[in-house]
Amino acid sequence: MYKSQQIIYLAGGCFWGVEAYISRLRGVNMTEVGYANGKTHDPTYESVCSGKTGHTECVKVTYNPEIISLEEIMEEYFKIIDPFAVNRQGPDIGTQYRTGIYWNDPSQRSPVIKFINAKQRQLGKKIAVEAHEIYGFYHAEDYHQKYLEKNPQGYCHVDLNQIDDEEFDHLSRQEYEITQLAMTEAPFSGKYDEFFEDGIYVDVVDGEVLFTSLDKYDSGCGWPAFTRPVNSEAIIKHRDFSHGMVRTEVRSRKANSHLGHEFNDGPDGMKRYCINSAALRFIAKKDLKKEGYGEYINLFD
Repeated sequence: MYKSQQIIYLAGGCFWGVEAYISRLRGVNMTEVGYANGKTHDPTYESVCSGKTGHTECVKVTYNPEIISLEEIMEEYFKIIDPFAVNRQGPDIGTQYRTGIYWNDPSQRSPVIKFINAKQRQLGKKIAVEAHEIYGFYHAEDYHQKYLEKNPQGYCHVDLNQIDDEEFDHLSRQEYEITQLAMTEAPFSGKYDEFFEDGIYVDVVDGEVLFTSLDKYDSGCGWPAFTRPVNSEAIIKHRDFSHGMVRTEVRSRKANSHLGHEFNDGPDGMKRYCINSAALRFIAKKDLKKEGYGEYINLFD
C-alpha cells in the first residue's frame, strides 16, 4: 500500500526556500523542514542559529519514485545551491547553512554517492556537499513549515521560478495549491460538497477518472465524501504525519495530485474518502460521451 513512498533529506541553506522549491516538483508528496546531524536533542531555531549545536537546516522530502527518481530530485537540488560554498548559501553564513544529501535507507547510499562523484567529475572543482546517512532529524517549529506559502513575500534565497509549470497553466491558484502543494480548502466551501448530480469526478489536472456519483454521500464533514474510488488503480495512498496527526493521504495515480484523505468511518463499515472539491472536475452523465468518457455511461443504467 505504501511501497511507492521514499524519503531523502536535503540541506541547501535556508530551509524555507529549499522546501518551497522541492515541494513543487511533480512526484514529491510531502516536505517537512527541520534540523539534522547535530550534537544536541530537540534543538530550537535560536539554538541552531547560534552555531553551537552542529545542526544543519534540512528538508525531509517524501516522494514517489514511480513518478520522480532520486536522481531527478538531486538534479533539481543542484539547480538551487552553490555546491562549492562551505557553510554558506546566498547571504546566509554559518554551519547551519551547509549543504548535504542524507539518507536513512541504506539502498540510497550508492545512487547518492554515484551522483555526487559524477557531479565532481563534471564540475571539476571540489564539491562541498555532504553525503552520508542522516544522524537524527528534528521537526522545526510550526511557523517554519510551509513558510513561504504562509508568507509569499518572505525572504528566499532560491529562485522559485525555475520550475516549468506549463502543465498546470489551466489550473486556478486554488486548484494548483491543493493538487500540487497539498493544501486544503475550507470546510463547506467546495462546489461539490452538497452536490449529488449523476456523473463522474475526474482529476482536475489530467482528467483521470477517480470517483463516481454512485459512491458519493453526505457525510456532513464539509468536503465531498465517497465510499470508494472508481477502481483501486485510480489512487495511491501514503502515510501523512503533517499537522501533528497520522492520516492516510490520497493521491491520483497518474498525475500524483493531492486529493484528500481516507478515513475508516464511512457508512456501514465502509471507507470515507474525504476529497477537496478543487482537486476534482465533475462531468455530468449527459455529457460523458461528448467529453470522451462514453465508456462510463453504462454505470448509470
